[in-house]
Amino acid sequence: MEALPRETIVDVLEGRLRTDILDGRHPAGSYLPPERQLADGYGVTRTTLKHAFGRLVQAGLLETRHGVGTRVRDYARLGGADLLPMLVRHDAKWVREIFEVRRSVGALIAERAAVRATRAQRAELRALLEAVRECEGADAVQLADLEVHRALARATGNRVYVLLTNTLFNAYLPIRSLLRAPFTDAAAAHERLSPVVEAVLAADAPRAHAAADAYLGDTERIMLDDLA
Repeated sequence: MEALPRETIVDVLEGRLRTDILDGRHPAGSYLPPERQLADGYGVTRTTLKHAFGRLVQAGLLETRHGVGTRVRDYARLGGADLLPMLVRHDAKWVREIFEVRRSVGALIAERAAVRATRAQRAELRALLEAVRECEGADAVQLADLEVHRALARATGNRVYVLLTNTLFNAYLPIRSLLRAPFTDAAAAHERLSPVVEAVLAADAPRAHAAADAYLGDTERIMLDDLA
């Protein structure tokens, strides 16, 4: 068995600071109080505070200038999609917005894949689709389904679609275990996904777009109903 991770004081402080920033207690563009004051307020050492600051600077929520102070970045204006996993952990309502993008981008990916997929990529899609049906357990089916979508993105021949697909999956990774409802039945999951892959294999771009839109819409509703 794998040991469970243990939170350190830096982990706890990072979470508290992140929550205070995202909840607006420290507004975008504002400077945080002096380190000594902030450390005393949270009941930690300045060393612990500096470690937490370093993580939040790396995450894109803070910026520190020597001799000036630490300022809250305007993540809504300056941030990138790499912030999404953190935002989902803070507020699950972000999932609905992620799914809206997932649906529109996913349908476009399927359409492009239908036109551009190579023979080898079509063979890979057949094999990956079949793997969905053969999986046991919702977690395994969910991961197998994900690999089909990664393969669809690769089949577009556009690496940006691949990165977008990775970003969207990573965005709801923090709550993936709560989104297993469409994958509890391997046969049903396979049947739901088949029209997308079949349209791509047939090189029918309009049908692939429509099938992907339907698939992503159906699974979105199932997952959000279960999450609610």
